[in-house]
Amino acid sequence: MIKEKSSILYSRAKKVMPGGVNSPVRAFNSVGGEPIFIKSAKGSKIIDVDGNQYIDYVGSWGPLIFGHAHPRIVEAVTRQSEMGTSYGASTELEIELAEKVVDAVPSIEVVRMVNSGTEAVMSALRLARGFTGRDKIVKFEGCYHGHGDSLLVKAGSGLASLGTPECPGIVSCLAEKTLNLPFNDAGAVSNLFQKEGADIAALIVEPIAGNMGVIPPKPGFLETLREETKKAGALLIFDEVITGFRVSVGGAQKLFGVTPDITCLGKIIGGGLPVGAYGGCKEVMDHISPVGSVYQAGTLSGNPLAMAAGNVMLDLLSESNVYDLLEEKSKRLCSGLEKNTKDLGVATQFTRVGSMFSNFFTDQVVKNFESVKTCDTEFFKRYFNGLLDENIYIAPSQFEAGFMSAIHSDNEIDQTIEASFKALKAAQS
Repeated sequence: MIKEKSSILYSRAKKVMPGGVNSPVRAFNSVGGEPIFIKSAKGSKIIDVDGNQYIDYVGSWGPLIFGHAHPRIVEAVTRQSEMGTSYGASTELEIELAEKVVDAVPSIEVVRMVNSGTEAVMSALRLARGFTGRDKIVKFEGCYHGHGDSLLVKAGSGLASLGTPECPGIVSCLAEKTLNLPFNDAGAVSNLFQKEGADIAALIVEPIAGNMGVIPPKPGFLETLREETKKAGALLIFDEVITGFRVSVGGAQKLFGVTPDITCLGKIIGGGLPVGAYGGCKEVMDHISPVGSVYQAGTLSGNPLAMAAGNVMLDLLSESNVYDLLEEKSKRLCSGLEKNTKDLGVATQFTRVGSMFSNFFTDQVVKNFESVKTCDTEFFKRYFNGLLDENIYIAPSQFEAGFMSAIHSDNEIDQTIEASFKALKAAQS
């Protein structure tokens, strides 16, 4: 496979950007070799600058449920751009999108639009501290909630891919206010709240872990989080930046029947454009300025391009039986991939919730970050590059999720299963 132009661009990029990238995982450090540079994308495929075409299971890290460049989303963005890309003022578009989010997500009565998942989480934590008058935050090892200082303590995702145990630059007093627990350990949660519940402002969790690979919550785990936070007067925050509108219209909270106090959402509600949001009941959200005293602002918050794309995206989700289709396609893919590993005797643990999936190269049951760390990352490296040579693009990290789109065809899924068999066999040698 020719990657000459990508190599040239990477050399240029390293001179003007740290590591040649604007987000660390893109550098391919954990999988070796040099990153590919994308020129265009359409439907289920991405095309690099050398003309290589790949079946894509990253989908801009989850939001592209209807694939790349959906005609109605492109039309909406194009039409809006001709009327202006940013006003720094209010529009009807943001009201329309907010109404759709409120209608869909059980926990949200009032929502504030921001520009990224990270910004949504940072704002939600500030709101929780302001509402409760407390400082401490509880999170789970391996769950990634963006790059805010309080949350890069024992985080998964990119830090895990880079092999970085902690991140320099975090103020020690912030780290001390962040309490970490093992994911899926309800007993540890109850014990912590018994000791420190009166000082805890909020507990934040990915209701389905998606940044150390896909790890579903054990039965009763989310219910315990709800019970303990309510008893302690702390807020429960669901980080649904990945899962919101991905696993169901109402997100993981609707799927599992557990309602948090605050929900954070991401790029899905912007049709893949840069956007985020956080919302909850009116009592809590009324502490945000200009109604309350907890300050948060942004020139591009609710910008018309993202709002136009998001309105179309949520319309598309409400018009179709897309979740049944995603379930069918994801099951077909993962069944085929799992059969490959069994036929070849490769130790692998498969996890899937709807159209989010992972295959962990380990013989241990995957339930939290400690078990994820037993994965054979060298095998994954060989497997990733084998898939890339077969024109299949997955996340360049063992610790990231894969995503199915409604646009992937049965033929492309079968092609992926066949390519996976070849990549697994090559990785064994």
